[in-house]
Amino acid sequence: MKTIAIEPRPIELDPDGFARRRKRNNVILGLGTPLMLLLLWEVSARVGIVDARFFPAPTTIFEEAGKMVASGLLFSDVWATLRALLIGYALGFIAGVATGTLLGLSRVARAALEPMLSAIYTIPKLAILPLLLLIFGLGELPKILLIALGVFFVIWVTVLEAIEDIQPTYTEAAHIFHINGIQRFRHILLPAILPMLFTGIRIALGTSVLIAVGTEFVSGDEGIGYRIWHSWSLFQADQMYVGIVTVALLGFLLTAVVKFLASKLAPWAPRETRRAAS
Repeated sequence: MKTIAIEPRPIELDPDGFARRRKRNNVILGLGTPLMLLLLWEVSARVGIVDARFFPAPTTIFEEAGKMVASGLLFSDVWATLRALLIGYALGFIAGVATGTLLGLSRVARAALEPMLSAIYTIPKLAILPLLLLIFGLGELPKILLIALGVFFVIWVTVLEAIEDIQPTYTEAAHIFHINGIQRFRHILLPAILPMLFTGIRIALGTSVLIAVGTEFVSGDEGIGYRIWHSWSLFQADQMYVGIVTVALLGFLLTAVVKFLASKLAPWAPRETRRAAS
């Protein structure tokens, strides 16, 4: 029988070099693609292929961003959005973890609360804004509460599903070695749910940014969402695009922070979970 020789692949000959090359290629593609699109946009706006009134050149948008930074307007808007985002996210996260843990560990609590929470979960969160405005009036509080609600529903579902996916052998080992209370939560429950929790954290992050900006469209007189809507109403396309780009950068930076924390706090996460969180 003829023997077929199989040539080793590049990853097998030099795995470290292959990993470095792939990482370099990913960086080049990640940066090169938006740069090429921006260049195409710039040329199209300059030569009149697209209407510069609606699609101003990227350099024009950059100049407007510089003016807004110099005047302090952009920092003020970013801080107004970020402040409400962080407070609302923290409240929703704490309530979501507590509720998901309670429902995951108590059959009685799950039977009593899960149907109601599942029904409320399907309601678009922005649809609740008029009710919050009616109760609490204009201001930052309705925005914070709406962000907290959006985060809460994502986190409690994530925590509940993570608890249900815990291997029975873990709980059996805890029972055999009489690990209960705080020690059981610290050594069994938390390490088991942490990888999936970071996935939920990232999903909730996107939801919270969307709710924050959407709320600022409707109410308030500060924030990135307000700046986008106000610029649109005055037909100031430059400022509108600055706001849109700022939202994108804010989401990117917050996601990068979550990915970094996940790599440090849950390094044991399976590869599939790490990909989902990144």
